[in-house]
Amino acid sequence: MKDHLFARRKAGLALFLLLWLPAIAIAAGDVDAGRQKAVTCAACHGPDGNSANPEWPSLAGQHQKYIVKSLRDFKQGRRENVLMSGQAMALSEQDIEDLAAYFSAQPRKPGTADPALLTAGERLYRGGDIERGISACIACHGPHGSGNPAAAYPVLRGQHATYTAAQLQLYRSGARASDPNQMMRNIAERLSDEDIQAVASYIQGLR
Repeated sequence: MKDHLFARRKAGLALFLLLWLPAIAIAAGDVDAGRQKAVTCAACHGPDGNSANPEWPSLAGQHQKYIVKSLRDFKQGRRENVLMSGQAMALSEQDIEDLAAYFSAQPRKPGTADPALLTAGERLYRGGDIERGISACIACHGPHGSGNPAAAYPVLRGQHATYTAAQLQLYRSGARASDPNQMMRNIAERLSDEDIQAVASYIQGLR
């Protein structure tokens, strides 16, 4: 009887693996496939993920998990942008994984900070502002803006100040609401315009 039950359980496990392993294999991102699919992204984000337009983010070197989350958010309406929402709607899950694998594998080009904003930006990024309840950016994004791949906290270093400032303003207004537990919205709502410009500039210069 025990042997019979064991055999049934083995058969059930084998069937489970047979059904699910192909799906897992399909979900894994492929860099070469992503390179081919990224041709349509090049106009805004650059052929290697380093955007020449400061209004559009550089994707090179970004954590794969964060890119996947962002594209899913655009596709499913949790994050809105006229151009990106339309692009993401056409992507399959495999496309998303492949694009994320490609862009995450590309080296990010460094940027520079505005010297006039460096001190204020560094103070906010590294120390926050206890009196105003502003958490330090360093807590989640690290001293060099490397983020946290496991938690899908994005790489910030070298990101265009114009783009970063725009995203902080969207968080502040609540127009961007895809952050878990309102983490970014709770911080951004306490930032002044001057704070945003300073910390965005500092982030652009991180390496």
